[in-house]
Amino acid sequence: MDSRYDEREAAAYRERFAAVGDELAMRVYTSHLIGGDPELVLHGGGNTSVKARARDVLGREIAVMHVKGSGSDLGDLGPKGLPAVRLDPLRELRELDELSDDAMVNAVRGALLDSQAPNPSVETLLHAFLPARFVDHTHANAILALTDQPDGEALAREVYGSDVAVLPWIMPGFPLAKAVADAFDRQPDCRGIVLRKHGLFTFGDDGRTSYERMIELVDRAERFLTDRLGGVSPMLCGEPAPLLRADRDRVFASALPALRGAVTVTCEGKNGVERGRRIAEVRSADDVAAFSAHPEARALCALGPITPDHVIRTKGKYLYLSTAEFADRATCDRAVADFVADYEKYYAESAARMGFPMIAPEPVVCVLEGLGLVAFGADRRAARVAADIAEHTLRVKAMAAALGEYEPLTPYELAEMEYWPLERKKLKKVAPPPLAGQVAFVTGAAGAIGCGIVEVLLERGACVFATDVDAARLATVRERLAHGSDRLVTATGDLTERSRVNELFDECVRAFGGVDCVVPNAGIAHVQSLAEMDVERFERVLAVNTTATLHVLQAAARVLRAQGTGGSVVLQASKNVFAPGKSFGAYSASKAAALQLLRIAALEFAEFGVRCNAINADAVFGDDDVPSQLWAEVGPDRMQARGLDAAGLREFYRSRSLLGERVLPRHVGDAVAFFAAATTPTTGAVLPVDAGLPEAFPR
Repeated sequence: MDSRYDEREAAAYRERFAAVGDELAMRVYTSHLIGGDPELVLHGGGNTSVKARARDVLGREIAVMHVKGSGSDLGDLGPKGLPAVRLDPLRELRELDELSDDAMVNAVRGALLDSQAPNPSVETLLHAFLPARFVDHTHANAILALTDQPDGEALAREVYGSDVAVLPWIMPGFPLAKAVADAFDRQPDCRGIVLRKHGLFTFGDDGRTSYERMIELVDRAERFLTDRLGGVSPMLCGEPAPLLRADRDRVFASALPALRGAVTVTCEGKNGVERGRRIAEVRSADDVAAFSAHPEARALCALGPITPDHVIRTKGKYLYLSTAEFADRATCDRAVADFVADYEKYYAESAARMGFPMIAPEPVVCVLEGLGLVAFGADRRAARVAADIAEHTLRVKAMAAALGEYEPLTPYELAEMEYWPLERKKLKKVAPPPLAGQVAFVTGAAGAIGCGIVEVLLERGACVFATDVDAARLATVRERLAHGSDRLVTATGDLTERSRVNELFDECVRAFGGVDCVVPNAGIAHVQSLAEMDVERFERVLAVNTTATLHVLQAAARVLRAQGTGGSVVLQASKNVFAPGKSFGAYSASKAAALQLLRIAALEFAEFGVRCNAINADAVFGDDDVPSQLWAEVGPDRMQARGLDAAGLREFYRSRSLLGERVLPRHVGDAVAFFAAATTPTTGAVLPVDAGLPEAFPR
């Protein structure tokens, strides 16, 4: 591992944060260096601090310490992410023999200069008790591979000699702070302190020294592992060989819906049975896939995490599924049920004594033989965080096993961390949006209505797979909805090609784990009287509006049935189904046929809990950025027939409705979101979104 400290970058940080002083500017810079290296910390892990001077409300100069706020991420925090605390009253606490967690939190919050600042790190006292100005703490992978061993202390001393102090696992908080300070007093010339099964602390009187000591000590551990193992663990080298990459993609697409269904959390809610759906994140890099194919993989997955800080994101154990287990839904369900039973036993034996209710026992990370891993989260960010941690965990476990014997914390020690209130506060619980955890598949997404549907679904918290035949227009929609791009995947395809429709659903499954809400919205129009109808144009409209809808329903049934968690299909039909227009026979007939398919789907899909409803929209023009393609086709004829310009045509359709309101694309999106939320037991319904047209009332 090499230092990434750059004097030009450091100078830029000094200039950028000149208002907060040199010490804090350098603390932000070196925190970013640490947080930007996944071999050191992941997703809010680790913490940093700097001791400085400040003035209190009376203008007196006092000693303060800026320390990372709990739950902040070292990779992107700013000065406000390092709240300042009065140093002297915190250092006085070292004289105590005991200090409860509540008293510690009160003391630390009482020392804040700004009462509105975030909670300082749970390891604030540890930073305060060390005398150095700068202190860095990481969960470096190499350190964990070295010390997650029965003889971890001996290995650490073999690597570092007297350059570091070595401590056993100690629960974070006041006991660890005291132990680290005592270790430093016994060995004041040490360059760092290794905490077995936890991580590494380094320190110095300037930011560069503390950071580069961290890099130096981690580099020494990495070199030791390389010398001992000849480069890399045999578990990560492809023996036994995993599936080829193309085969991994194919099998993941086949296996994920059933697995996602098996890990779905169900509970009784105010609207009946409610499902806590999960978003999936797949990782199938060659070394991760190789690990999953190894005979030792199952045993290592059944052991706890490489550092206890990860337990709140991934749980302690991972579910391992063999090829036979994930290929069969019933077997997969039994494996998940066994995992749940094991977690319930762990809770009863190791965690219940703490008096907190059991966390959802379903697995968060699943390792699939020959494929890699999949992580599940309540939203896409949670799934990605868990997957990042799991990838690194498998690599470290493989290295540790190759070095000797991987040894995690005991279940009792792990439960202390998993159910520790100060640790769980890092998760920052907030009320989820109504469609959180849902995956929507939207066709015709590059049109005005499609864009409106995608926009509303993203706003309500869903992940969206948006597809259209027009790549350029789809790119415009993606740019417009950039605020939700982390939950939006786009792909082009001709829905009249059944094989491409199946490929698109497979891509959606690999991106998010499955599908919950399917919105067949793609459609084209053709204006021509029946007497003069071009049969080829008629057949093309029928192919896009009807046959393609059949293709989408067939592919949706395959995924939704495999998941077994219900869901919704929301067809964008048209008011022309009930009130067709002159010279609009191709569109009206094809949409009426599509609605009939939807009604049949309502009869058949109810078997696996899927609700099928339709929306009849009318006069949705869109805007200049994403205009309606249908009106681009129909508009000129309608304007000519009525002697109107474009603005006049819009006004005509607005004023003819009962409500006299303009129908916007997002109104259709709101209707789709209503059906997706499943707040009413409704299927087979048709909901008009047309501001009121009596001739188009469903009947």
